[in-house]
Amino acid sequence: MRIGIFGGSFNPIHIGHIALARQLKQLAGVDEVWLMVSPQNPLKQDNTDLLDDRLRYQMVRVALHGEDGIVASDYEFRLPKPSYTWNTLQCLSKDFPNNTFVLLIGGDNWEHFSRWYRGEDIVSNYSVVVYPRRNSDIDRSALPPNVTVADTPLIDISSTEIRKKVRTGKNIKDCVPAVIEPLVRRFYFSSR
Repeated sequence: MRIGIFGGSFNPIHIGHIALARQLKQLAGVDEVWLMVSPQNPLKQDNTDLLDDRLRYQMVRVALHGEDGIVASDYEFRLPKPSYTWNTLQCLSKDFPNNTFVLLIGGDNWEHFSRWYRGEDIVSNYSVVVYPRRNSDIDRSALPPNVTVADTPLIDISSTEIRKKVRTGKNIKDCVPAVIEPLVRRFYFSSR
């Protein structure tokens, strides 16, 4: 199977993440997309607003219930912190040797890919599919052979904005799946 790895904090997961995963499943030609809940992004070391790993994973799992080919993954929870994508991909390849893994990242991450731990090795050993993000330019003419762009629509929803809305008592119905709205309200309102 071809598995797309879509990593993130998912702090919280929102309808944009899910819509993007559906699009990427088709456009990247993968059988499944694993939403890899990251316990610690090495480029975001100072994230004091990060909800507990297990609570974020619980919301992702509940939000994805019934989604065909989109899977919640806590795989990185068992790996050393911080979560370096190279290490994750290498461990996945070892643990699931019959699968091929494809990295799915936003244009904002691609712009900083040179700062990623062993980024050149990732590009040399794995396919990378980049999706557009607002305020990120992707120079398609300069992409390495293993890197392609998936022309997904821009979805203007932000986990940061959702957390702010919860803390100020604003409506989040058009931001998160209805099934997790009570969890989002409880987890993020009580964490302030």
